[in-house]
Parts: sequence; C-alpha cells; structure tokens
Amino acid sequence: MAKNGAGEREVLLMFMFLLLCSCCTGDEYDLLLSIKNLMNDPLNQSLSNWNLSLSYCEWKGIACDNSSHVAKIELSGNNLSGKIPESFFHFPYIETIDLSDNQLSGGIPSNISSCLSLRHLNLSNNNFTGPLPRGSIPQLQALDLSNNMLSGQIPDEIGFFWGLEFLDLGGNDLVGKIPKSISNMTGLQILTLSSNQLIGEIPQELGLLKSLTWIYLGYNNLSGGIPTEIGELTSLNHLDLVSNNLTGEIPSSFGNLTSLHYLFLYLNKLTGPVPPSIFGLQNLISLDLSDNFLSGEIPELIIQLQNLEVLHLFSNNFTGKIPNSVASLPRLQVLQLWSNNFSGEIPKNLGRDNNLTVLDLSTNTLVGKIPGTLCNSGCLYKLILFSNSLTGEIPNSLSRCSSLRRIRLQNNRLSGELPHGFTKLSLVYFLDLSNNHLSGTMGGTRGWEMPELQMLNFARNRFSGALPASFGSGVIENLDLSANGLSGEIPASFGDFSELMELKLSENKLSGEIPDELSLCEKLVSLNLSHNQLSGRIPTSLTQMPVLGQLDLSVNQFSGEIPKSLGEVESLIQVNISHNHFHGNLPSTGAFLAINSSAVSGNRLCGGDSTAGLPPCKGDKLQVWLLIVTCLLVALAALVVLSLILVFVRKRNDNFETRGNNEVDGVWELEFFDSKASKELRIIDVVASMRDENVISRGIARGGVLYKGKSSVSEFEFVMKEVSGIDSLPTGFWTELGKLKHPNIEKVIGVMRSKKCGFWVSEFVEGQSVSEVFRGMSWDRRRKVALGIAKALCYLHCKSTGSSVGFELSPEKIIVDGKDEPRLRLRSPGRICTDAKTFVSSPYVAPETREAKDTTEKSDIYVFGLILIELLTGKTPADTEFGLQESIVEWARYCYSDCHLDTWVDPTVKGTALSNHQNEIVETMSLALYCTADDPMARPCASDVVKTLESVIRPTYCVFGLNCSSTI
Repeated sequence: MAKNGAGEREVLLMFMFLLLCSCCTGDEYDLLLSIKNLMNDPLNQSLSNWNLSLSYCEWKGIACDNSSHVAKIELSGNNLSGKIPESFFHFPYIETIDLSDNQLSGGIPSNISSCLSLRHLNLSNNNFTGPLPRGSIPQLQALDLSNNMLSGQIPDEIGFFWGLEFLDLGGNDLVGKIPKSISNMTGLQILTLSSNQLIGEIPQELGLLKSLTWIYLGYNNLSGGIPTEIGELTSLNHLDLVSNNLTGEIPSSFGNLTSLHYLFLYLNKLTGPVPPSIFGLQNLISLDLSDNFLSGEIPELIIQLQNLEVLHLFSNNFTGKIPNSVASLPRLQVLQLWSNNFSGEIPKNLGRDNNLTVLDLSTNTLVGKIPGTLCNSGCLYKLILFSNSLTGEIPNSLSRCSSLRRIRLQNNRLSGELPHGFTKLSLVYFLDLSNNHLSGTMGGTRGWEMPELQMLNFARNRFSGALPASFGSGVIENLDLSANGLSGEIPASFGDFSELMELKLSENKLSGEIPDELSLCEKLVSLNLSHNQLSGRIPTSLTQMPVLGQLDLSVNQFSGEIPKSLGEVESLIQVNISHNHFHGNLPSTGAFLAINSSAVSGNRLCGGDSTAGLPPCKGDKLQVWLLIVTCLLVALAALVVLSLILVFVRKRNDNFETRGNNEVDGVWELEFFDSKASKELRIIDVVASMRDENVISRGIARGGVLYKGKSSVSEFEFVMKEVSGIDSLPTGFWTELGKLKHPNIEKVIGVMRSKKCGFWVSEFVEGQSVSEVFRGMSWDRRRKVALGIAKALCYLHCKSTGSSVGFELSPEKIIVDGKDEPRLRLRSPGRICTDAKTFVSSPYVAPETREAKDTTEKSDIYVFGLILIELLTGKTPADTEFGLQESIVEWARYCYSDCHLDTWVDPTVKGTALSNHQNEIVETMSLALYCTADDPMARPCASDVVKTLESVIRPTYCVFGLNCSSTI
C-alpha cells in the first residue's frame, strides 16, 4: 500500500510539472496588466502605479525574488472586487498570494494547483462562492479560505495537501462530515473548520496529527462523543469545540495535553463530572465548560491550575462547595459559576491572592457572608451574587473598591446598614440590593456621589428615614425604593432627574404632597407612589408630562377632584387612584375610558364609563336624558349624511372593493380615539384614500394593505391598515387599539369597519425605515433606536392590556422619525401568515414560529435580537453570505466569542465609537445572543431586555488595561 501510494504521488507530481510548463509561462508584465484589467479597483489606489513607467517589482503589493520574478502578490484590504483572474496562478515562481479582506466574488479558479511553487495562499474575508478547490499544491504551507461563502463538502482530496501547516476553512457554508483523509497532513499545526454546517462525529484520525497546536471546530452541528485520541496531541495549545451537539463525558485522556492553554467546550450537551486529570493541566489559562449538563463537585485539585485566568463553569449542574483552593489561584481574573447548585460558603479568602475583575456566583444556594477580600486586587468591576442565601453585612472593604461598576446583590438575606462610602463609588452605573434585610437611613448626613449611576434598586428592604435629595447622578433612569420604611416628603429636587424614566416609591410611609417639580422629569414613563400617606390634590402639572404612561396613586390620602386634563394625557394608559378621598366626576376620556372598577374604588367618585362601576353624579339624571336624546338625534343625522356619502362614493367607484368582497357590505362605522383627528378628518377622507395610487405596501393575509391619505380640510396626513376576516377577531380588539399609546408605537387615531372588513387609522409619521437609514447612523443613534424598539415590546407584552395586537417587527417596517425615535407598526392578531412560502422566506421569524406561525413574547424577543445584531454588525439575516436564517446568529456567536471587535462591528461605527463605547457594544451583542437563544424559555422577557439595555447604554471605559470584550 505504501509503495502504491508513493507511485501515485510521483505520477501526480509529474502531471502537475507538465501542467506548470504549459500554463505557468508568458511575460509577467502582461500577466500583471491583465490582472489589473480584470479586477475592479474602485478607489484607484491599490493598482494605481501598475504601469510601464516602473519596474513591476516596484508596483504596489508586488515583491520579486533575486531573479526579478514575481514572488509575492499581497493586496490585502484594498476593497478590490470582481472575480479573481486565473492569471494569479500563472506565475511560475510565485510563493505568496494574499488577497484577503476584499470584496472579491465568484468561484476560486480551478487552476489553483497549477503553480507548484506556491507556499502561502490567503483568500479569507471575501465573498467567494462555490466548492472548495480540489487537487494539490505539494509545497503549500498555509491555506486560508475563511469567512467566505464556500459551500459543498470538504473533499477527500484535501488530504493531498501534504505539506500544509495552516488550514482555515472557518466561516463558510460547508456541509457534510470532516473527511478522515485530513489525517494525511501530518505536518498540520493549525486546523480551523469553525462556523460551518458540518455534521457527524469528530474523526478519531485527528489523533494522528501530532504537530497540531490549534483545533477550532466550534459552531457546527457535530455530534457524538469527543474522541479520546485527541488526548494524544501533546503539542496542543488551543482546543475549541464550542456550540455543537457533542455528548458523553469529557475524555480523561485530556490530562495528557500538558501544553494546553485554552480549553473551550461550552454550549454542548456534555454530561458527567469533570475528569480529575483536567485539573493537572498546569499551563491552562482559560477553561470554559459552561452551558452543558456537567455534574459532580469541583475538587480542591484545582489548586494546580496556577496559570488560570478565566474559569467559566456556569449553567451546569455542579454541586458541593466552591473549592477553597480557588482563592489561591494567583492569576485568576474572571470567575463565573452562576446557575449551578453550589452550596456552602464563598471561599473566605477569595480575592486576597487573585486578580479578580469579574465575579459571578449568582443563582446558587450559597450561604454565609460576603468575603471582605474580593476587591484586594483593586480591579474588580463586576460583582454579581444575586439569588443566593447570603447573610451578614456588606463588607466595608467594598466601599473602598473604586473599580466597581456593576453590583447585583439582590435576593439574599443581607442585613445591617450600608457601609460608609458605599454610596460614593464613582464608577458604579448599576446597583441592585433589592429583596434583602438591609436597614438604616438613605438620606440625612449620608452623602451620595455616584455620577455614573443609572439604575438603583433598594426595594423590599428595611431602610427608614427621609429620602435623599440627590444621588449624585444626573443620569439616573430607574429608581426603585419601594417596600421600605421611608418617611417624610418627596424631595422637590427629584425634578432634577432629567433622565428618569421609572420611579417607584410605593409601600413606604411618605407624607406630604406630590411636588410640582416632579413634572420636570419629561422622560418619566412610570410613576408608582401607592401605599403611602401622601395627601393633597393631584398636581395639574402631571398632565404636562409628555410620555407618562403608568400612574399609581392608590392607597394614600389624596383628596379633591380628579383633574379633567388628566384624562386628556395621550400617553397615559394605566391609572390607579383607588382608596383615597377623591370626590366628584370621574373623567371619561383617555386612560379613564373603560377603566376597571378596582382602580377607582374606595373614593367618593361618580360618573365615568360603565366599567368603572360608579354611580351617576347627583343632579345629572336630566342631563343624562338630554344627552341620550341629543346623541340619538346626532346619530340619526350622521346616518343620513353617511348614506349620502356612500351614494357619492358608489357613483365615483362603481365597484368599490371591500378586500375579500366585491360588493359594498353595508354601512361603514367610523370611531375616533383622538379629538384632534375627529375635527380634521371626515369619513369621506378615509374612504377616498382607498385607491391603488395611495397604497404604501401590500401585506398578506391579515397583514393587509396600507394606504396613505390626507384630510380635505387641513394638512393632516394619516395611514390606514386593512384587516380582513374581522368576524374572527378577538372580542374587544378594536377597543384595545385605542388604548395602545406609546411614543414608539404608531398612534392609532381611529377605526373604520363594516360587517366584513375593517381598517385602523393612524397618524402618518415622516421618516424612513430602519433598513434604509441605519447604515448611516452613529452608534449613539443606533442604540437609541434599539432602546426605543425594546421599550415598545415591553409596553406591549408587559404593561399593555392589548395582548391580541402585535407588531410588524422587521427593519423594513419600523419607521425612524426625524428625532431618531423608532415607530413600530401594529399587526392584527392571529397567525402572522397563511402563505407558507412567503412566511418561510421571511428572515425575521423565530425558529419555533415557523412551525406554529403564532407569535409570542419570546418570538418577538428573538426577532429583536436579530435586529440588534443587524444594528451592531451592519449585516442582515437575508444577506447572501448566510444560507439559512439562523446562520447570522451562529456567525454572531462565533464572532463574539473568538474574534476581535474590529472584525464584526459595522465599519461605519468604528473609530471613536470603539474607543469610547467598547464595553457597551460588547454587552449589547451579549444581549442580542441571549435574545436569539434556540430555546424560547432561555430568552429574556421584554422587561428584562429594557433593563439590560438601559444598564449597558452609558459612557464606558476600558480600565486596568483589560480586554473589555473578554470579561462580559
């Protein structure tokens, strides 16, 4: 067999030599000029000096050998486009071709194997398609075809590249199994096949490649167990098998990999304990076994990993205590053990001899005190210990930890007062101590100097005394101090919180009146002052707050009448004023329209809608009868006018189409939710807009047709959306439309319907779709768009009663106005598409929705994650480089985990955005990947998405010389 193989190799070499003689000839000047003519150089920079006035050895990107023959062509990153000419492989002495990081497309020329002198070929980061090249180049040492769109299987002939030391085929669309013939490349040192669609088992034959130092097979669909033969690769430095479907246990043979620095096995289905031999790999720098089904205890043997810097074991089923020896790992920076079943105490000396920057032990069953040594390094900036059973006081040492930026200690049993200086941590932007037993005062002589603070949650503790007048921050957005024992008045200085969006002071002992200054918080969306001892009247200044959506004043001692203007606040959709001393007539407009009786009970109110359950006001009976008679007369007159209009319309359009019925189906009913629209629009304006020339877009099924119209008496413009099959709509659907009021959702001003067809009418917003404008946006503008979309989703799924209404959730349908505020279009309920072909082709659909075709909060969150990825990278799920809709998610996971930030951030947001907002961009991508988890139950809810976005969207700085992208 060996002799036959050698003979075949000699025949192949002789054939290739003859081929070289026949095609690797000709004048090199002519070859280079022909290349210039065939390749597109749009900026005329890369090939500008390729002319006869210079020797071609002086041309840009050309290097010659001592005999003045072309030896190297290096044109990386020059924005070249078009197809790669076959001429590139006609140079008889060429050793290096580097065309990476361009826009080249088409297939890789089939004559790639015709130049036997070629040693280095780099075509990575282009748009090449088609299959991998076949044949062999015996002297080729490095082949990099990564990050293209190459497809098909890896051919068995890959084994003919005997001399390869570097092979990178990652980031393509390759399918099938890894061929066993790869074991013929006995000198191979670097093997990367990541981010493809490879299946099957990892071949055992990899164990024959004794020179391998790097294996990266992550982000494929590989299955089966990890071959024990990999443990024989004693030169291995980096082993990465992440995000596959690998099962079984981690081979104990990995203990032989004494040169291993990086072991990444996360996002698989591995089971069983971590073999003790792993803890003998003394050169390990980073160990990531997270997101598996591993179990058992972590032994004290971990003390042997003296070079370990990053330990990720989160999202497994580990039990027992956290080994005390972890505290003795001198180089440990990142320790993430969250979401396991660890018990016992946190190692007492943790942080004393470590270099901790990130510590996350949340969601375990840990007890005991928080060690006072956690910040001994002076570098700890993320401390996450929530959802355990920790007791005792917060260590005084943490109040001196000036590097801290994110602190989450909620849902424990911590007690005592806040340490002196804890409220002066100048870099902290997120602080959550809720649901503990903390006590003491928050105001008084305690000073707050937290200029970066955006989110503060001290809810469900035992704090007492007055509210602090300030928190030392001008950017605070979320403040929750509910369920404590706070007393005194609400400080007027709270009106200085110009960025405040949510204020919760419920379940305290606050007294006095609501300060008028609170209305200066123009971004306040939610205000909850319930269950206190507040008194006085509702300030009319609250009615001037532009985005106030939720107001809860229940269980207080407020008195007087409800300001009529409160019912005219367009943004207000949820009000609770129950159990106070209010009297008089309840407003019957806005948020008080169809208000629930429980939200107004316990007062001395009258009137209102029938749903309020209030008695009619005294002396109003005669007025009620007059009102009824007047309404009947007005309705009769309107019916006459409407009949005349319909006759007029019939004459103008002999065959008025009612979308699904080619005949007029009776009388149209027009109902307005907006007083301004009712004055400026007439039914004839709405009916007349239903012409083909007014169509903005055509949907499918209940997506309907979208028309644009204009008032005949003013410049007021509107759009109307068709809804067919209205007989199957949920009860109360049309009423719910009128209640949906949010600055990031299209404003529905009315509905028009008949027996068989209906429309909702919305205010027209001047702007462009996200897909049209985002590529020209800075990072600041993109993050504003992202947060607006998230808030709209949260409003719909968490705070609105309009659960039967959904969104047209895709960048083509989301409009961005002149102030960079996104406006989401509404979608009628039910299955989002009955046309299966059209539905499947849509890239903005969650995987589970493709089967059920019913949208849920979790499916909307998935699509929002796709939009986040698009805003971050500039790529879309529909890009031709992604063969399947899920591929952009896999690509993003790969980039986030293993690529430098520069390689995946949209080029138009690079520069100062990367230097000033690096952590912010990385954490936003982390959220995007969280939202696009395959398992819907693993995705966050809409409210958590908003909170996370609000916590990461802030000025950030990379401190202590750390790589910010590696410690999220």
